[in-house]
Amino acid sequence: MSSLVKEDLNKKLFKSLGQRLYEFIEVECSGKDRFYLCASVTKGEEVQITMVKHFRIGLDENYEISEKWFLDDLEMIDGKEADTDNPWFDMHFKKVYSWEAYSCASKYAFARTLNKLNEMYLQKDLKIVNFDFTYINDGSLWSSNNGDDCLRSSFGKGLFSPAQAAGSEKMTAIKHALQRDIFTPNDERLLSIVNVCKAGKKKRNCFLCATVTTERPVQVNVVKVKKSDKGDFYKRQTAWVLRDLAVVDAKDAIKENPEFDLHFEKVYKWVASSIAEKNTFISCIWKLNQRYIRKKIDFINVSSQLLEESVPSGENQNVAGGDEEVVDEYQELNAREEQDIEIMMEGCEYAISNAEAFADKLSRELQVLDGANIHSIMASEKQVNILMKLLDEALKEVDQIEVKLSSYEEMLQSVKEQMDQISESNHLIHLSNTNNLKLLSEIEFLVNHMDLAKGHIKALQEGDLSSSRGIEACTNAADALLQCMSVTLQPGHEMLHAVKQQQQRFSDLREQFARRLASHLNNVFVQQGHDQSSTLAQHSIELTLPNHHPFHRDLLRYAKLMEWLKNTDYGKYEGLTTNYMDYLSRLYDREIKDFFEVAKIKMTGATKEGKKFGLHGSSGKLTGSTSSLNKLSVQSSGNRRSQSSSLLDMGNMSASDLDVADRTKFDKIFEQVLSELEPLCLAEQDFISKFFKLQQHLSIPGTPMSDAEEVDGGTLSRAHNTGGLQSMSSENHMIRQMMIKIFRCVEPELNHLIALGDKIDSFNSLYMLVKMSHHVWTAQNVDPTSFLSTTLGNVLVTVKRNFDKCISNQIKQMEDVKISKKSKVGILPFVAEFEEFAALAESIFRNAERRGDLDKAYLKLIRGVFTNVEKVANESQKTPRDVVMMENFHHIFATLSRLKISCLEAEKKEAKQKYTDHLQSYVIYSLGQPLEKLNHFFEGVEARVAQGVREEEVSYQLAFNKQELRKVIKEYPGKEVKKGLDNLYKKVDKHLCEEENLLQVVWHSMQDEFIRQYKHFEGLIARCYPGSGITMEFTIQDILDYFSSIAQSH
Repeated sequence: MSSLVKEDLNKKLFKSLGQRLYEFIEVECSGKDRFYLCASVTKGEEVQITMVKHFRIGLDENYEISEKWFLDDLEMIDGKEADTDNPWFDMHFKKVYSWEAYSCASKYAFARTLNKLNEMYLQKDLKIVNFDFTYINDGSLWSSNNGDDCLRSSFGKGLFSPAQAAGSEKMTAIKHALQRDIFTPNDERLLSIVNVCKAGKKKRNCFLCATVTTERPVQVNVVKVKKSDKGDFYKRQTAWVLRDLAVVDAKDAIKENPEFDLHFEKVYKWVASSIAEKNTFISCIWKLNQRYIRKKIDFINVSSQLLEESVPSGENQNVAGGDEEVVDEYQELNAREEQDIEIMMEGCEYAISNAEAFADKLSRELQVLDGANIHSIMASEKQVNILMKLLDEALKEVDQIEVKLSSYEEMLQSVKEQMDQISESNHLIHLSNTNNLKLLSEIEFLVNHMDLAKGHIKALQEGDLSSSRGIEACTNAADALLQCMSVTLQPGHEMLHAVKQQQQRFSDLREQFARRLASHLNNVFVQQGHDQSSTLAQHSIELTLPNHHPFHRDLLRYAKLMEWLKNTDYGKYEGLTTNYMDYLSRLYDREIKDFFEVAKIKMTGATKEGKKFGLHGSSGKLTGSTSSLNKLSVQSSGNRRSQSSSLLDMGNMSASDLDVADRTKFDKIFEQVLSELEPLCLAEQDFISKFFKLQQHLSIPGTPMSDAEEVDGGTLSRAHNTGGLQSMSSENHMIRQMMIKIFRCVEPELNHLIALGDKIDSFNSLYMLVKMSHHVWTAQNVDPTSFLSTTLGNVLVTVKRNFDKCISNQIKQMEDVKISKKSKVGILPFVAEFEEFAALAESIFRNAERRGDLDKAYLKLIRGVFTNVEKVANESQKTPRDVVMMENFHHIFATLSRLKISCLEAEKKEAKQKYTDHLQSYVIYSLGQPLEKLNHFFEGVEARVAQGVREEEVSYQLAFNKQELRKVIKEYPGKEVKKGLDNLYKKVDKHLCEEENLLQVVWHSMQDEFIRQYKHFEGLIARCYPGSGITMEFTIQDILDYFSSIAQSH
């Protein structure tokens, strides 16, 4: 078949070119067409090496030369490896071209041909490396056209051993079988194959194959194929994409061994059947990596001879090196092509019997067609001559244009010199303009930022600080001056004489205006003291404080000037602050002291009550003795004090001294005092912050004091002071210090007023505690660290102490109470007074924040009441103990039930239980044994039964027979029983007091107890004297009638 192809090439291509084809081999290239590497000699005896493309159009086989080289330019032929059978070789022209022959034999055949042609025509030093030179130089092999016949003819000469030749033929057959059965159906072309087994195993029935796809983009794969144990069947097992291959490890680059590793996602270890196959496969992998894979694979422990650095590029690479990309496709003939072939075969029936005659005929027809082509080419010669003439004329025109362009260039040369001079002049002008602009910018900066208007200067020097328009002008001028002095100068500006002079002028203006402003404001402060003093007379009668709002409004016009003074001259600003505190503190001292004097007068009255408490005139000094206010006088007659009397003094004053209206008056006056002080302090603090530009940093509002707080000995004050100071900024601290100095008399005056109220009536401490707590809570919600919040908090400590002291005194007075030995006790005074205290306290503390303090006081008082009621009951001689306990605890229970005090629920239940227990005890004690002999008789019966005598046998006892029973019963007729009950009623009436109205309750309880005893006697008679017919002289109905008639008669 190779001879037919060679003859077809010679006839259709090389003879028409006047060349003689000596040798051709098929090489692996990309695309669907086939390529042949041909060696030919021209008529001029030039040896050419051409790459011929073989393609088909319809039924015609066509050939064309895609590239050619001369043997004279060939420097070296590299067979890659001399000791292994491989189809690769390189030809070194100006570039290196790598090829893969169809087989190792065809590679040697082509190299041998080139060597012989060099000896015949060139006789140059042609380098042939990595070939077995025994085969290259063997002349007996020269006659081989192409194919594997060269292998068979070389056995005897020792070129290939029979085992190597057999192995090569076997691998070739396997390669063809794999290509046909596995890879061609998948549009792949097999490039290299190696027989392998896994490391550690001996069975070699697997093949690793390097393949490329025939469609673009080309994909290179490494495929594992396994041979079936039964027959020559091959199965594709695993395929890896070459770009996933990371490392190829040949184990040892120096010592040859068949082992190698491929690193994909994991490492695969293989052992090749021969070292030659392993090296051939690794070399193929390296070439494919160089051509198709951007990510280069690491080849380690691989001989450098297998890895070539030079890779074909350009068109040659696409032709010679890209043969792996595309596989020859088998094209099935269509119906028309089959018909044409049949017609041609029918016209040449001898084609089957005489193929050479058929080929000669086809060759003659081809020559005819070639001749027609040549005639067509010759006919176009005239057109070529005309085209050449036109080209000559065009060249002449081009010469003329070049001459004109040269003259123009000479003219432009002089213009260029002139333009260079103009450009240099423009550069200098531009530089000068740039410098002038920069200078102008600096001057404008200084003038715009350091020039103070004449109007501003005049306002600073002579501006009227008493009128609104003058103040506004001075404020604007001061701001402008501050901006001029605060401007940030560029480096070097301060060295200018004009700048220094202007800065000095600004400093003088600042100093002059600061002195003028400070002097004016000091005069305003002094004037305020005089103006406010004139208004004190009208406020001395009313309980109001003078309003400072107009003064604040006038001064706030200077707020911006004060801020300017603070930023420019802090010394004068600090002096103004001190002067303001001095003037205002004296003014507020007078106003607040007069205000508190009026409050004290209104609390006590200016007549007898004022003299009583030592208030002489308007001075309000407390000079009277307070010992008389603490005397205790409990009335032994048992009469309760009226509701209008003082419940807290426990007898400090009589009911005629003070009433509820007096306490309400005190409450309103005290509330008025706090209501006047609070806005005054807040307004002054707000003014100080705005006027002196001191930013108030408000803390998170504190929660109101809880019931669980222990307000004793300054604990509350410390909590507010220390906590506030820790979070207070310097300006906030300065505000507080100023407020403390200005209002230094507020806290002492409040304490004096509280002491007066406590002396008038200790009950006033309840009103003061509620009111003061509310104002403290309000102030803390606004600012827990403010002067007002701290001051009221400190005063609240004093109020709370007075309240606690009042409760303690009340308990002590309970303990010291004495009762009369001649009259019945009744409801104890402190029990009645507790009722009144609780009722009024509930009305005062209904919505108060300090409810917890009252609940604590309740618990202390009720414990004292319980304890001292028992104490008095034990000491009572006239009234039975049970009566004292019963009546007082009934009163306590009724009071707690009516008021519904939640914190005393447990005490309410306890009072009820004590009342019930002592009621029952008194009934049993008072009723005693109304039928005394009958009681003794039945006690004896019960004693016999207890000793073991049966109840029905008791009547047989001599002392307890029926006759004895009838005798005892006759002694208690109904008349005697009613008489005894009447005496009992009178006795109970003497014991009980009328206030509690418990007589009927006690009498009803005695009735129930008497009926219970009667039923008990009746039961004993029925059980111990059955059938005797013995009954009492009176019935239960008689008993009910007795009790009812006695109660009605009294």
